[in-house]
Amino acid sequence: MAKEEEKEEQTEESETKEKKSSSNMLMIIIIVVLVLIIIVGAVVAVLLMNGDGKAVEATTPQVQEQSVNTPKTRHIQNASIDNEKPLSQIGILYPLDTFTVNLKSDSGRRYLKTTISLELSSADLSTEFDAKKAVLRSTIIMILSSKTLEEVTSRKGKEKLSDQIVNALNAMITKGRVEGLFFTEFVIQ
Repeated sequence: MAKEEEKEEQTEESETKEKKSSSNMLMIIIIVVLVLIIIVGAVVAVLLMNGDGKAVEATTPQVQEQSVNTPKTRHIQNASIDNEKPLSQIGILYPLDTFTVNLKSDSGRRYLKTTISLELSSADLSTEFDAKKAVLRSTIIMILSSKTLEEVTSRKGKEKLSDQIVNALNAMITKGRVEGLFFTEFVIQ
């Protein structure tokens, strides 16, 4: 009888050890799965942040694109772009102060900080711009603040924004015309 009780105790102990080892194994599997999920999530987030701006996550804290060009240089993202002028053909540049505006959004938490230089057709136009600088700034601020994050993050969006500002300014001036617009700083947060 003592041998039977001893066998039962050993059987119970081995069952208890098996239960503990299986629960430990289950816990290890759960931890490994959670770590893999976190790693995959991080990889997906990095890929979305490095995209061309088409897939922008609402959870990304900051999208930043900045150029450190001087007012006499042009912001060019790709040297192989066909429709860009060589630096020697760029006319008179008129630098404007930095613009900081809220972007149009439901939450109101995105803003755009940009510095712009205008390419003018003649030097006479710069005197007209000096006299009407407040009107120019107001027009540009109205256009910038009417844009959403999605509209200004892609290259096409920036080109469309540039064209819209140039057309609005050309409609306001009497002498000459604005030939181009260059973003020398462009930061979205």
